[in-house]
Amino acid sequence: MKGYLVLENGRIFEGRMLNDCRLADGEVVFSTAMISYQDIITDPSYYGQIVVMTYPLVGNVGFNEKSLASRDAMVKGLILREATDFPSHYEMEIDLISFLNKSEIAVLTEVDTRALTREIRSQGVMGGVITNNLDHLDWLVKKAAKASQALQGDLVQYVTRRNTMVFGQGKPRIVLLDLGTKRGVIHSLVRRGCEVIAVPANTEAWEIMNLSPNGVFVSDGPGDPQAVPYAIRVCQDLLGEIPLFGVGLGHQILAIAMGAQTYRLPCGHRGTNHPVRDLETGRIYITTQNHGYAIDESSLTKTGLEVTMRSLNDGSIEGIRHQSLNIFSVQFDPESYPDYSETGFFYDRFIQQL
Repeated sequence: MKGYLVLENGRIFEGRMLNDCRLADGEVVFSTAMISYQDIITDPSYYGQIVVMTYPLVGNVGFNEKSLASRDAMVKGLILREATDFPSHYEMEIDLISFLNKSEIAVLTEVDTRALTREIRSQGVMGGVITNNLDHLDWLVKKAAKASQALQGDLVQYVTRRNTMVFGQGKPRIVLLDLGTKRGVIHSLVRRGCEVIAVPANTEAWEIMNLSPNGVFVSDGPGDPQAVPYAIRVCQDLLGEIPLFGVGLGHQILAIAMGAQTYRLPCGHRGTNHPVRDLETGRIYITTQNHGYAIDESSLTKTGLEVTMRSLNDGSIEGIRHQSLNIFSVQFDPESYPDYSETGFFYDRFIQQL
């Protein structure tokens, strides 16, 4: 069946629908990851987005439960050049298309993803609609624009956990403020011997302190950090009271809590191959990123914050620390792949400071 992606600027990209989900709208972004499509599809940071995979063949190894970043699919749609017909892996439990069908996620293949990526890169991230007909094109364009606007609000409320949960046993005890965390983050802390208490994003600072933590981890999540005032307030109340470490959205939330501002990136950073430089050592790391906002460096004056890491692609801020308080954060995922990560030591650094 023919399918189409209609962008809010009126551009149309033709492809083939691979399932019966005939209408899906969301913010259209691209990921340069060559692997980890399982992680991308189930990562809460991608909530509400239509993801274009720039790598031309996706689905080679299928899906298994332990590769999922969360329990459910988070994307609204997936756009591919080609989905493999013959996935194979000794741990595969289900193929890509079957998983997406079960999750009711629209899939559009045989799309010129190179041209689509160039469009997003040059025009900026925008809304889009996956559809199987163009009979009401004006309505589709308006729907695409509305989809983009809807994702500029508070998205954390849709992906944060509802109840407090405890993982692992031991010391130190870390409270994880869940703005839309991945399973792997909790695993990374637990396997380092920590007790992790994961709490909802709207948990008050006094409730966190009543748990007697040694430190607080502010997790990654979706959307605009300015749209999550309750998380900003919690972090402000914790400043100077306890060590803080933030990742992704948590990195931005901490910066805002200390007086900084953020801005929207033209096309975001999404992929497993983003180079960043450690400004103290000069070392370069290849990192996994998924964010559409960054910290405005001009707003750091009088915040007590200093830049520790910087993107080699566009020079944006990738890491900060406070000059006197025990607070630091990074924009990227420190340990997407525990056995291969170059930056998992950030978890160790946090634990050592507790």
